[in-house]
Amino acid sequence: MAEKGDIELAAVLKRYGGTVAVDTISLKIPAGTYCCLLGPSGCGKSTTLRMIAGHEDISDGDIMIGNEVINDLPPARRGTAMMFQNYALFPHLDCTDNVAFSLKMKGVAKAERRQRAVEMLRLVHMQDYAARLPAQLSGGQQQRIALARALITNPSVLLLDEPLSALDPFLRARMREELKRLQKELGISFIHVTHSQEEAMALADLVVVMNRGKIEQAATAREVFNQPRTAFVARFIGGHNIIDCTVDAAAGTIRLPGHLPGAVPLPARIDGARQPVSVRADRARLTPPAPGQAGFAGTVRAVEYLGSIVHVGIGAEGLGDCTIDDGEFAVTVDERSFFASPVAVGDRVSVSWAPEEVHVLEG
Repeated sequence: MAEKGDIELAAVLKRYGGTVAVDTISLKIPAGTYCCLLGPSGCGKSTTLRMIAGHEDISDGDIMIGNEVINDLPPARRGTAMMFQNYALFPHLDCTDNVAFSLKMKGVAKAERRQRAVEMLRLVHMQDYAARLPAQLSGGQQQRIALARALITNPSVLLLDEPLSALDPFLRARMREELKRLQKELGISFIHVTHSQEEAMALADLVVVMNRGKIEQAATAREVFNQPRTAFVARFIGGHNIIDCTVDAAAGTIRLPGHLPGAVPLPARIDGARQPVSVRADRARLTPPAPGQAGFAGTVRAVEYLGSIVHVGIGAEGLGDCTIDDGEFAVTVDERSFFASPVAVGDRVSVSWAPEEVHVLEG
């Protein structure tokens, strides 16, 4: 087994013929971290996971666990275990034998491997289903069996490829809690591929947002949500309005719509005539902009009641030389405030936000 420790990818490249699937990425995942690789389909996250597992060859670069380069090691010698999206349980074996299968392949005696399988079933709260076949289990129960089978080899890293995608929303939330509990209890690293922002935010110590084979941002969930590095991250994470603004290089500011004499200071790293910024939907207000605030007037295009919050989509007008992503600005209002002063599609409204709510993006 590979040494338990940090997982590090150093300039890792994966090329299929002339197509680059993973483009020279570098990443360090501290030991004992729950890491989510997040991004749209085709961004390279599953390919990255399979390279760590040893199911895909690396075109260039190195992957290390602890102090050991594992590029040329077969999957069974990397100290990793993989849980596949479709669970891949053997239909003719009961739960105990499914969990114990990898130990059987290693020549572990029957009594010992069954004892260890029962311990794993207890860990995932499935000991009462030990004699059942996979067809007699629900999707969530099958997932727990697949988890137990992956964990029985005592890996230093558990790799999960879209493990919750086949579950209904209620069970998905329950299994998120279970995965987090197991990761903390076992103290090993989990690397979890998902396209769900909610899933990554709920689970991860480290969120790695990928796009077109590159890493756009790697940070805590809170940092990714509050301080997205790029416009892509802000769009993909959601909850952000992206405004393309004019740069006033002479004044050293970014011009925003509204009553902002000083506008937003221009960071030293920014160089160009236009600059995207983001404003969180829950930080904007349906009120006219006061002196020192940014804002605009517009027409309500959509109202969505979502329980504790109401989403209001507003077609932006009066933006001057600024433009808004998709031409619609989102404001999230808590339920009580919305129904104290409701708006409907077609209403004219004003939107405002404080300058400190503006986050400058890299591009």
